[in-house]
Amino acid sequence: MGKRVIPPSGDGDDDGTGPGGEVLPVNLREALEERYLAYALSTIMSRSLPDVRDGLKPVHRRLVYAMHQLRLDPAAGFKKCARVVGDVIGKYHPHGDVAVYDALVRLAQDFAARYPLVEGQGNFGNIDGDNPAAMRYTEARLTDVAVLILEGLDEDAVDFRPNYDGSEEEPAVLPGAFPNLLANGSSGIAVGMATSIPPHNAHEVCQAALKLIDAPETTVEELVEIVPGPDFPTGGIIVETKSSILESYRTGRGGFRVRARWAVEDLGRGTWHVVVTEIPYQVAKSRLIEKLADLINDKKVPLLEDVRDESTQDVRIVLVPKSRNVDPALMMESLFKLTELESRISLNMNVLSKGTVPGVLVLKDVIVQWLDHQKDVLVRRSQHRLEQIERRLEILGGLLVAYLNLDEVIHIIRTEDEPKPVLMERFSITDVQAQAILDMRLKNLRKLEEFEIRKEFDELSKEAEQIRALLGSDAKQWKVVSMAIRRVAAKYGPETPLGRRRSTFADAPEHDQAEIMEAMIEREPITVVVSDKGWVRTLKGHGNDLARLEFKQGDKLRIAFKAETTDKLLVFSTGGRIFTLEASKLPGGRGHGEPIRLQCDMDQDQDVLDVFVHVPGRRLLLISKQGKGFVVAESEVVAQTRKGKQVLNVATGDEARLCVEVPEGATQDRKSTRLNSSHIPLSRMPSSA
Repeated sequence: MGKRVIPPSGDGDDDGTGPGGEVLPVNLREALEERYLAYALSTIMSRSLPDVRDGLKPVHRRLVYAMHQLRLDPAAGFKKCARVVGDVIGKYHPHGDVAVYDALVRLAQDFAARYPLVEGQGNFGNIDGDNPAAMRYTEARLTDVAVLILEGLDEDAVDFRPNYDGSEEEPAVLPGAFPNLLANGSSGIAVGMATSIPPHNAHEVCQAALKLIDAPETTVEELVEIVPGPDFPTGGIIVETKSSILESYRTGRGGFRVRARWAVEDLGRGTWHVVVTEIPYQVAKSRLIEKLADLINDKKVPLLEDVRDESTQDVRIVLVPKSRNVDPALMMESLFKLTELESRISLNMNVLSKGTVPGVLVLKDVIVQWLDHQKDVLVRRSQHRLEQIERRLEILGGLLVAYLNLDEVIHIIRTEDEPKPVLMERFSITDVQAQAILDMRLKNLRKLEEFEIRKEFDELSKEAEQIRALLGSDAKQWKVVSMAIRRVAAKYGPETPLGRRRSTFADAPEHDQAEIMEAMIEREPITVVVSDKGWVRTLKGHGNDLARLEFKQGDKLRIAFKAETTDKLLVFSTGGRIFTLEASKLPGGRGHGEPIRLQCDMDQDQDVLDVFVHVPGRRLLLISKQGKGFVVAESEVVAQTRKGKQVLNVATGDEARLCVEVPEGATQDRKSTRLNSSHIPLSRMPSSA
């Protein structure tokens, strides 16, 4: 039995002309909808989304198949990539050579593909983001992983279909004995949908598949215990919470935060520097270092003094701190916020089921559909083998008849003009058997040959019975599939260089956000200037001559105080609301500054009453025009949004009048009243304010 071929479908493309070439009227809206839908379906099914069964897009499948046709197996020699790309374009994939070569290069890059399908020879690019050499200079051949994906292709394991011009045949899907979709991941953008699947550890995926074979009712929660998360070729540390990872695999959508792996290297005498040995997936090292250098030049990372790239074969980025007293963890936290040392890898398991139906699958469904494909491949390969055995047994049966009646067979051949029909009638054999007898050579008439044929006949008969038993038992089929998966799991086990897990898991360290933000700001002395009309600006240093300041016409100096760029400023309005400003974000001293209203959401009927530096642990006395007031802890009035916090509620006709640090007592001359601060009511701000 030969390859099963999917017949080509009619194009059905209506170009708006009749049979004789005359122009026909076409509804423009219907024509656009029909053509755009055809384009969208073509993009989804033939370009951007991978097949859940073999984890490949059409261009990757055609590349691997073309290399298989060129016999570029791991034991064979390399061939020029230009030859491979030419075959792919000419026979299967009529697109640009640059796009095809880029796809080939990605399959060979060990920092892009977790389990490369192509072994490259020459310059295939690097983790810095450098481009590969031209395809006329590079060479390639398949890897053992690709051989597993192709295993059984010549045994009628999958359907074949005509290529784009009908001159060749190509596989609709590959057998895929390797769990390629999850192991290598995939990404692509189609029309109205996209896919993004990060790489995983093949051994863990195989173990999850074996678990589903033994217990089909296994839940996603149980599978996540086996497949805890992605395993990136560039390593890194996944700092996503377990609950978030579980939700991503349960829904098929989500993401993973990945951080660079770093360690403190002691240089002696109290000095040290940080060495980064792994960077997040799909981050170009050169671009990362360039960004770090820009941040240092712009003084946006005051804790970092220098960055050096000491990488050779392995990544080694050296980060030099400003001083030995810098907290390494705090410095790295600030860099994680500002650079791609921390990256978010999205998960969107949008794939083609059975090669035709796009949809988002959860982790369990992806593995189940791959297992179902493996079972289908096993059944088809078994049926193919059984048909081969039956054909061979038919021939062997005819040869055994000849050995049992050797003299008569020779007599018929020597005396009859047409011996085949005579042999068929005399010994009741088929046309195939009679032809086999006629094609037999004289040297095969020896006695030893008869024994070998009888032995082969018995062995094939036994194998045929085993295959029939296999095809008739669902349990035996799953047992064989399990054995094949166990072999893959062993080949890429955790003790092997390619199979060991590279990405690890950790919880992100807990740091006060204020400390992190402070670490990202250069600490410098400034003078904050507020005008009578509420305009604010900052002057560098503390020794400024305020008398020489210029203001807008009709405006003048109202408040001026010393601060630092890392300080928080509190703005108290006449409406009793307190706003929080970052000193580092205020406009500089050139010009007249900006209105404070642009820095926060202050109502038009309110005015700025006071501005001061926030001092944690201090208590404030707030008093309204009508004499109402209370004491509040300053740490409770710090606002996190532009809307501020309503601290002092004022009635109609009343307004806030005073905000001062709580004194030990309060006195007035003549008619004096002495109050102890403990007598003033203490207000506690609600946490949701």
